Amino acid sequence: MKGTIMTAETEVSIPKGGMFLIEQALPEAIFTPEDFSDELKMIGQTTENFVENEIVPIIPRLEKLEAGLSEDLLRKLGEMGLLGIEIAEEYGGIDLPKTASMLVAEKLAPSGGFSTTFGAHQSIGSLPIVYFGNPEQKAKYLPKLATAEIIGAYALTEPNAGSDALSGTTKATLSADGKHYILEGTKMWITNAGFANLFTVFAKVDGAKEKFSAFLVERDWEGVSTGAEEHKMGIKSSSTRMVMFDKVKVPVENLLGEVGQGPKIAFNILNTGRFKLGAGALGGAKAALGIAAKYSLERKQFGQTISNFGMMQEKLAEIALRCFAVESVVYRTAGLIDDAIGEETDGFKRLKCIEEYAVECSVIKVLGSEILDFAVDEGVQIHGGYGFSAEYAIERAYRDSRIQRLYEGTNEINRMLIPGMLLKRAIKGDLPLLPAAQRISREVLDPSLDASADDGLLGEEMSVVNNLKKIVLMLSGAAAMKFGPKLDHEQEVLARIADIIMLTYASESAILRTRKIAANGGETALHANMVRVYVHDAAEKAATLAREAVCRFVEGDDLTVYLSTLRRLTKHAPVNTVALRRTIAKAVLEANGYPLHY
Repeated sequence: MKGTIMTAETEVSIPKGGMFLIEQALPEAIFTPEDFSDELKMIGQTTENFVENEIVPIIPRLEKLEAGLSEDLLRKLGEMGLLGIEIAEEYGGIDLPKTASMLVAEKLAPSGGFSTTFGAHQSIGSLPIVYFGNPEQKAKYLPKLATAEIIGAYALTEPNAGSDALSGTTKATLSADGKHYILEGTKMWITNAGFANLFTVFAKVDGAKEKFSAFLVERDWEGVSTGAEEHKMGIKSSSTRMVMFDKVKVPVENLLGEVGQGPKIAFNILNTGRFKLGAGALGGAKAALGIAAKYSLERKQFGQTISNFGMMQEKLAEIALRCFAVESVVYRTAGLIDDAIGEETDGFKRLKCIEEYAVECSVIKVLGSEILDFAVDEGVQIHGGYGFSAEYAIERAYRDSRIQRLYEGTNEINRMLIPGMLLKRAIKGDLPLLPAAQRISREVLDPSLDASADDGLLGEEMSVVNNLKKIVLMLSGAAAMKFGPKLDHEQEVLARIADIIMLTYASESAILRTRKIAANGGETALHANMVRVYVHDAAEKAATLAREAVCRFVEGDDLTVYLSTLRRLTKHAPVNTVALRRTIAKAVLEANGYPLHY
């Protein structure tokens, strides 16, 4: 479905974000990893080779924060063009589709903390200028950021302002002569702070919340200083420090955007970071699967390799099938964003196209970070006691993974955003969610509510997905009617709705991808097996989540009706998941890791 987004200058025609809950996309309409062009494959392979040959061998040195190493690696990546993949050619970049930036993020994941260094520079360190900088700011800074002649950082978080970023106290006051803003305050958890040359700093002009703004601040200006390196649980390869601003004179021309545009800049840039974070987390999960699979084939107990044991196989299979679902979501969304952007070159309009899929970006962030945590945790378990030893790669992967659920908005914040943004867009008329929810509400007693039969490949699974969509619409509509504007305070309900939304999007994406491969003549036996297990488990999880949510706000006879409807909508045929997981595990072991390649 196409819609229009109004900007200050024009209308941008782009597909509607969130429509997956209302309409079923056609397999041929979605983008999948199997659609990668030769150029994308080359970029992915080049990045993978660089990580394997240039970064992994020196990770122990990087984790000691050896001076100059991270900067040298960034400069090499700049020479390869990978720092400029989202920078226009006129400013020294190569301006590739967002799919390329997501693939690079995925392939950089095995570099551990250095992938954070890269992301803080290439993404949130450079993109504020790409999207909000004026021509002079772009000409001054972007060519140098594209080569790592200067290195970027993003300074939003403060000691008392984390998830509630707008509560920060850093202040900017216009000087009497009107030539500078005097910047005072402290930022913390700033990645690349040990060597960054340019900070995007958020502050309140005159201390007013409505004047929350962004500034480009150079490191060598008087009054800029940093604290000591933080001693972190993981991502030890990345520099993380406090940054202090003591009466720093920031030229007025270094105001980014306009006074008061800070929230717009901050949250849009975090949104662009979310989909790349999810892709990077997916890459980390695949890497952990490879480490665990190889170890299971080497480790012997009771006279045989542990890869022969059913419980080990179950762990490997579960990581693989969840990776497949998340991978399907990541690149489906990448395709949506790239299709929306098309040939558009205006930075503001391109950002509006990305913003259209803010819900999907939050989904990617949560799903990606949580499959990564699952993969490394099970990877340690497969290693047994050795998984607790720093001599084994899985130990570092375990430590490095934990941050993913915290930055770019905690997973709790993103769970609130997913249904919250959908409902807000529906209220504004940007998404026909409310009419769909009202229709489901009227049909709640009608047996025809059950999904019609789907005779295609994985038809049973697609029927389950269509019913999950009805559950989301039913719960969202009923909760909105019950709580009205106070729905924001019902975090537990919103989180459960968000989880069902994520299960729905992932399940549908995996099914559509498998159908597309089959339609193009590809072999899909393994894909279909992974889908069957994933959708079976999604239905089981959704049933529990929906019951818990509805019991919060429905009582009496109405509750009986709702629970009966939920039983109908989550009914599905039994599946021999044990046998299917064994088949999936066999493919994992034969491949020494993730069994699908493109």
